[in-house]
Amino acid sequence: MRKANEVDFWRGLALVSIFINHIPGFTFERLTHRNLGLSDSAELFVFLAGWSLRRLSDGVTENFGLGRLVLRLGQRAVTLYAAQILITMIAIGLIAAAALLLENPLLLEWHNAAAVFQDPVPAHVGLILLSHQLGFFDILPLYVTLMLGSPALAVIHHLQPRLVLPLSLLIYAVALTFEINLPTWPVEGNWYFNPFAWQLVFVLGFSLAGQSPVRAAIRRHRPAVRGAAAILLLVGLVVAKTNWAPDPTEVPWPPLFFIFDKTFQTPARLIHFLALVAAFGGTFYLVARHLRPVALFLSMLGRNSLNVFCVGSLLSIAAQILRFALGGDILIDLPILLIGIALLGFTAWLSELRARLQERSARLPLPPSAA
Repeated sequence: MRKANEVDFWRGLALVSIFINHIPGFTFERLTHRNLGLSDSAELFVFLAGWSLRRLSDGVTENFGLGRLVLRLGQRAVTLYAAQILITMIAIGLIAAAALLLENPLLLEWHNAAAVFQDPVPAHVGLILLSHQLGFFDILPLYVTLMLGSPALAVIHHLQPRLVLPLSLLIYAVALTFEINLPTWPVEGNWYFNPFAWQLVFVLGFSLAGQSPVRAAIRRHRPAVRGAAAILLLVGLVVAKTNWAPDPTEVPWPPLFFIFDKTFQTPARLIHFLALVAAFGGTFYLVARHLRPVALFLSMLGRNSLNVFCVGSLLSIAAQILRFALGGDILIDLPILLIGIALLGFTAWLSELRARLQERSARLPLPPSAA
């Protein structure tokens, strides 16, 4: 297993924040950083996915060829797709079980699940096509889409690296200008995480992870960059605490460039997130020095992000059902928080134990009869 590092640490923090934020009305929800600005842990999760892809892509000449990288990325997309289908089916089962046990059929309408029970044939087709998504289970479809496009990103990076960011910015600008998004079906609507907009967060992570003139300039002027980031974060804090937002009917055209919108990852959210990266990037080593158990724990979660994310998503909906049945107050929420984080840690530990056992088994010599 790789040692604790900054990418895994921040990914682990994002996973804990996502678990907490996916429980509406949760007492500890107000402690996550989404209440302190315009962005939240979703940006961090997607950004770090792009960062990890760049590290993998840059190693192709040393470890394996470009063709093998493309196949590996395709395999990852299939794994993410399978995970999405699995946790969605379990979530539907949890909602159905809660409706039966609590004798409350209205629960069947939770989180966009009504179509699954009222019109199951097209709804299940939509689940398979990812065109029908449950609420709070809609970030993995974005991730699947990004990973399906990642082979093209890797190829462009190796053939014409200077085109990567301009192409991404062009797609982003067109999506915001003409409000382009993927449609949902059979329930009419659009994807909550618009892949055409959110791909820019992914590509920014990819671009900033490698050596580039932009990254070199940031390093040369780090004090000034962090000072500007601090000002932007202060503005974001004021905006968040005052609940101020531009009126979409009063801003210039195209309006998505001026309002605060998560679906289209509008510029204000993106700038706030980049300010967070600039302000807190590199601080992992301070955490590792002074809060080593926290650094090790969150890094373990980040190393096993897919398993932890899946378990965290299911724990969140289980917590929602529990709070609905018992009421939501600190006496309920504190045990949910402690048990939930403990189960996330257990999931990561179990994942690493399994990996170590597989690694040890692979190193065992073959018996003479098999040699």
